[in-house]
Amino acid sequence: MEKFIIIGGKRLKGSIRVGGAKNAILPILAASLLTEGISTIHEVSRLLDVQVMKEVLTYLGAKIRCEGTTLMIDGSSVQTLEIAEDLMRKMRASNLVMGALLGRFGQVKVAYPGGCAIGSRPMDLHLKGFISLGANITEKHGYVIAETNGLRGAAIHLDFPSVGATENLIMAATQAQGQTIIRNSAKEPEIVDLQNFLNGLGAKIRGAGTDLIKIEGPTRLGSTTHTVIPDRIEAGTHMAAAAITGGDVVVENVIPEHVEAVTAKLREAGVEVEVGDDRIRVQGPPRPKAVDLKTLPYPGFPTDMQSQMMVLMTVAEGTGVISETVFENRYKHVDELRRMGADIKIEGRAAIIKGIPKLSGTFVEATDLRAGAALVLAGLIAEDATVIENVWHIDRGYEHLERKYVALGARIMRVNGI
Repeated sequence: MEKFIIIGGKRLKGSIRVGGAKNAILPILAASLLTEGISTIHEVSRLLDVQVMKEVLTYLGAKIRCEGTTLMIDGSSVQTLEIAEDLMRKMRASNLVMGALLGRFGQVKVAYPGGCAIGSRPMDLHLKGFISLGANITEKHGYVIAETNGLRGAAIHLDFPSVGATENLIMAATQAQGQTIIRNSAKEPEIVDLQNFLNGLGAKIRGAGTDLIKIEGPTRLGSTTHTVIPDRIEAGTHMAAAAITGGDVVVENVIPEHVEAVTAKLREAGVEVEVGDDRIRVQGPPRPKAVDLKTLPYPGFPTDMQSQMMVLMTVAEGTGVISETVFENRYKHVDELRRMGADIKIEGRAAIIKGIPKLSGTFVEATDLRAGAALVLAGLIAEDATVIENVWHIDRGYEHLERKYVALGARIMRVNGI
């Protein structure tokens, strides 16, 4: 297993470029299964999760050609409608192929997916939506089988604005007869990007980015070329890293409105944030101020930035409170930060963080993707060396994070474990 060794104490300085959004790339790759045409997708980051999704598409019969950060996907030869259990368990987002395959072929069989163990993320909203569209659902032996003799448009009201369910239902609905209306839909920018990709193929979707989405179907889908939006969570992570280290960093290739919640909290913490058209300059203070925050669905503060902001608060002046309302098990990084000297108390879904002057380097373990990113940030400001194990979690959502930070002046090495 590979590890990171980080020697803290260096201010980050310079510019850093954000890659294509992981949470936009994955549903777009799944949506490419809806068409027999060619999908050309630019700004595809080299991430472990993207590699898994490519393996899923290849397993199903799609042909993929890669040129740098561009993927060309030919879905004309897709025939297999059942996904191997080992592939599904590698990544939660692999369940996004259900909507595409159900829409195009009328049937699909998948194992329950895996992914980060950050809390309950049941598929009931996906399945209830498929049933509303006219699918029959069977669950047995750890598999979900969806079948239909023809999808029909329906009015669907999601009990919770689930991103995955919204995306899956949009894909299936492009091939349903008549109009589908999804109410209480998730508003994330990645859903807008999926809509733009599908409309480029020939779909008729409007309303993404609001809580009401309308899809007219069925539509014949062809070929398209699409550029993925920048990753707002990667951008937020770099902004937090600059703030935590007292650095001066320009984050490039960013859509500022996508990180407004992060920008607001950093400014509240005393961080200077200068916003441009497609870049953000962050200048960290000698020591940030403690803030309170609550995670919420977009456009609220993102749960995927909770752990990174917690690191900032571990060395802030004063005491801050984080309320995690999205996932009930997203405090696994707390024990690791405590090993580094952080003063954190958990009460239900609230974390109370009392700032201390310095963290201390030690051996810690990345338990999930964003927890791993948080530990990298903690290592950047810790005294002595920090060793982070299981960095493959970090590679799921950040492309060569250590190289990007070394270019900013950090001291990080990737080494092979024993």
